[in-house]
Amino acid sequence: MDLDTVKAEAGPRRFSPKDDMPEEYRKAATRMIQFHANSEVMGGYLDKQFTRHAPSLDRKLACTAKVQDEIGHAQLLYRAAEALGVKTREQMLDELESGEGKFLNCFHYPVDSWYEAPMIDFFVDGGAMRRQATLKRTSWEPYAHAMDKVCFEEGFHVKHGEDILRELMSGSKATRERVQAEFDEWWPRILQFFGPMNEESTHNDFAQQVGLKTVSNSELRQAFLNAYVPKAEKHGLEIPDEPRIVYHEDEGRYEVIEEDLDWDEFWTVAKNDYEGSYEQIGSRRRRQEAVSWVRSAMDSWENATAGAAPQAAD
Repeated sequence: MDLDTVKAEAGPRRFSPKDDMPEEYRKAATRMIQFHANSEVMGGYLDKQFTRHAPSLDRKLACTAKVQDEIGHAQLLYRAAEALGVKTREQMLDELESGEGKFLNCFHYPVDSWYEAPMIDFFVDGGAMRRQATLKRTSWEPYAHAMDKVCFEEGFHVKHGEDILRELMSGSKATRERVQAEFDEWWPRILQFFGPMNEESTHNDFAQQVGLKTVSNSELRQAFLNAYVPKAEKHGLEIPDEPRIVYHEDEGRYEVIEEDLDWDEFWTVAKNDYEGSYEQIGSRRRRQEAVSWVRSAMDSWENATAGAAPQAAD
């Protein structure tokens, strides 16, 4: 099958694992889903830090459950990518450990306080929900099916994050000021979560033409602003002066001046070349090495029992 057929005027066709499809499509879909799966893994590492910082047992349990969800999402996505036949799950995980695998910008920045929890669990996950909801219509069917479960659980994550924000912003003046300071630092990163401007995105046009993406980066950023600027203000946060946010009253929409965002830093982060990237990827590598004995034991058992008939229960 050629790409012209995939990009037919009637709309991009959908593919299942049994379908014939262009190699370019396979590679593009693998790259996109692998990036998403890597981001779920690395997001889980940030949430693990919040489990340690959480101020109560209930909060610790909720954070632990969220980490489990994120790692589960990654496994679903790696399988959806693996079904394209370009890379195995093991290859993708090895690339993440080696620093070759890419992941979302927000998960390159280490966290060290509970005040940062709503920045990830409410704002970043809220942005993720905006993006992931559109992927229920992606042209690679295993990816679309995975999004049903992912979006269902991410909805709870966003509510969890908003509850943390509500609690913190109902606290003392010092607590509110600390949350505002974290918001000031994280706000530009959150807006860059959706990726570069459309004209600067290397893969956006092709991904939309073949139906892997159904909404552009800038459109997603616009929808997020319209929803989350009012929510931030409702909880008592002030939107920072930079980057500039313009409200078009006649259209009822917010707009960020995208040139105000630090795109040099974004591209450094995107290449896994940011100082925080080394720490996050190193953390992933150390944990991978720490459980290598488990994988070896499982491989040995599987090899030893290969071809053996299952034992009847007593």
